[in-house]
Amino acid sequence: MTKSPPISQSLREWMDVFMHRSMHGWTHFAKSTGLSMPQFSILMQLHHKGACGVSDVSERFDISNAAASQLVDKLVQGDYVERAEDPNDRRAKVLQLTPKGKSLIEAGFNERYRWMDELTSRMNSEENKKVAEALAILTKAAQAMEETK
Repeated sequence: MTKSPPISQSLREWMDVFMHRSMHGWTHFAKSTGLSMPQFSILMQLHHKGACGVSDVSERFDISNAAASQLVDKLVQGDYVERAEDPNDRRAKVLQLTPKGKSLIEAGFNERYRWMDELTSRMNSEENKKVAEALAILTKAAQAMEETK
């Protein structure tokens, strides 16, 4: 078994801590809303991908159209999602976030990243500068990888 280079080991350790803290905050927030994780995931899909149909939700989460429709119904009843007429097919409906749904997602992001503000406040300005520079390099390399796909 080959040993990982120090940079890989450091990144793995950071990723483990980062993912644990990030997901812990996210899960805690999602549960506090009273929504299920699948419902919250639908809101995130609408946030990131934009308006879509129920069939897109069922495909994305590998559930039946009926199950997706039930999850969406609860989100519509809670005024997080609205159904609108599909301009390309008047028989179909598209789902989109309401202002209340958008606000909930924004609050979730704020909660998810709150711990990072605490983390950076524990470092001095020189450390913050070094980390920002290193992360800029990593981000650029990761974006370059995405562009070649």
